Amino acid sequence: MSIIADHAYLNTRVSVMATQLFEPSGIAALSRLPLAALAERFGLAAILDDQQSTRARSRAVEQSLIQVLLAELLILVRPMNAAERALVLDWGRKYALFNLKTLIRGKLYDLDQKEIQDNLYALPEHMRLSEEVSTELFRAENVLELLRQLEAGTHRTLARQAREVYEQQREPFALEAAIDQRYYAGLLRQVTAFNDANLDPLKRLMGAELDRVNLMWLLRFRFSYQLSASETFYHLVPSMRLLTRERLLHLVNVETFEGVVATLPAPLDRLLAGSKNIADVQKRIGAYAAQEAHWVLHRTQSGVARALAYLMLRERDLLLLFALAQGQILNLPSAAIEIAVELSEPGCPWAGSRAA
Repeated sequence: MSIIADHAYLNTRVSVMATQLFEPSGIAALSRLPLAALAERFGLAAILDDQQSTRARSRAVEQSLIQVLLAELLILVRPMNAAERALVLDWGRKYALFNLKTLIRGKLYDLDQKEIQDNLYALPEHMRLSEEVSTELFRAENVLELLRQLEAGTHRTLARQAREVYEQQREPFALEAAIDQRYYAGLLRQVTAFNDANLDPLKRLMGAELDRVNLMWLLRFRFSYQLSASETFYHLVPSMRLLTRERLLHLVNVETFEGVVATLPAPLDRLLAGSKNIADVQKRIGAYAAQEAHWVLHRTQSGVARALAYLMLRERDLLLLFALAQGQILNLPSAAIEIAVELSEPGCPWAGSRAA
């Protein structure tokens, strides 16, 4: 059976859902809506609950938007085969890893159980850490004990590798970097295991995502955290697209931010030319990854690749919507909100004065 016939139902689902994605001018229009209009349009009643604290309202809105994303994910995986379903579910399980990081930080900073629980995402059964609601995790005396307990569950490989990193370095940053690295390395392995017509569009999609992630990690690790070239390379996950192993080996040894940007392969060299800081790079490389996702969504026939592209774009839209809502909840100036939703450059005078 051809990929077109095999994915007919899934492709129809994706095409219908894709009509929800924001047009380029959509965010600008939404930024002009008052809080009540945003709440009505997107079903975010929590925004208007004045009985809740600002933090609680913001958290409730974030939870609501993530629930929307993950509910759509579960709809899309229903007609998929086992390999396709595993890939898309594992992409969504990053929210379970956010919960794992919350648990780890809770142990590191000796937070009480309620505060930790309040900061966990409520996830569907198929996507959560099966152990995250266990009282045993909250009772763990320290991070190492927590990771050892997780080794008994479905994330045993990730937990073991994270524990080994933490035992060697005792550095929270290294622990979280190890979790992120294992997550993306796992997705890459799943993509390269496909041997049919799904492979090329998935490689294009995940390659662009890894290019984005690797560049942001490289710049932050080298120039914000001042890690060595070898330490930085250790934390990266080479892409099958632009930022391959050989290119990353070269880039981590470039000594300046400007030098890295100037040494990037095409088309990133052109797209990022003139970037002044990491925030500027983040905006431009994010737009590049989104453009690649749009290409896969609109110009390929692979149902699983189109579904994953849609979910990546939908997540981007919902995060921008959250930034809009949160900015109004916090009564931030419109200039700050426009920066957060990428309508203004991060180097504007307001951003500079706040940073100073």
